[in-house]
Amino acid sequence: MKHIHQTQPSLPLSSEPAISSSSHLIHSDIGAWASVGPYNKILESQLGDYTYTMDDVTINYAEVGKFTSIASHVCINPVDHPMDRVTQHHMTYRRAAYGFADGDDQEIFDWRRGSRVTIGHDVWIGHGAIVMKGVHIGTGAVVGSGAIVTKDIEPYTVVVGVPAKPLKRRFPQEVVDQLLKIAWWDWPREILEERFNELNDLSAFIRKYG
Repeated sequence: MKHIHQTQPSLPLSSEPAISSSSHLIHSDIGAWASVGPYNKILESQLGDYTYTMDDVTINYAEVGKFTSIASHVCINPVDHPMDRVTQHHMTYRRAAYGFADGDDQEIFDWRRGSRVTIGHDVWIGHGAIVMKGVHIGTGAVVGSGAIVTKDIEPYTVVVGVPAKPLKRRFPQEVVDQLLKIAWWDWPREILEERFNELNDLSAFIRKYG
């Protein structure tokens, strides 16, 4: 039997974000040239221009920068349950659904909103990683697959493990400083098109724009 491998062509993107019909977005903003993969759930969050998510991603109460790559099965800001009550079950705050009250306990949802996650530009979050509440991930950082991020991550730092710990810096500090100063992620589309091929040569890029 002959094995046939067929790949699906990439769909063209545009300034209008591409959002899978199987995904569920609630009070969220998605930037230009961004894409949201299948079976995502995004709650009260913002995704910057060119950022993309793969399948089965959950994002709650988060600001995600531009050009960020989010792999499948990532969870950003998993919501807490109130541990100081007799029961942690959500019937105590999703009361209406269980017939215990006419409305829900909005204090719990406000409490969750108070611990937002912020993620910088050009961040790569690997498969199955979890980013806990209130964490800030700096621009250019890498979160390894399966990592659980409980503390802030410095720009251009690679973290791995449970809990996530720094493994290495992507570049020397002077290069990091120059990249942050250049802030290429804020360039308008016409400048990106003009300088696109230069993004593959770090040394030449720093010499020219740093």
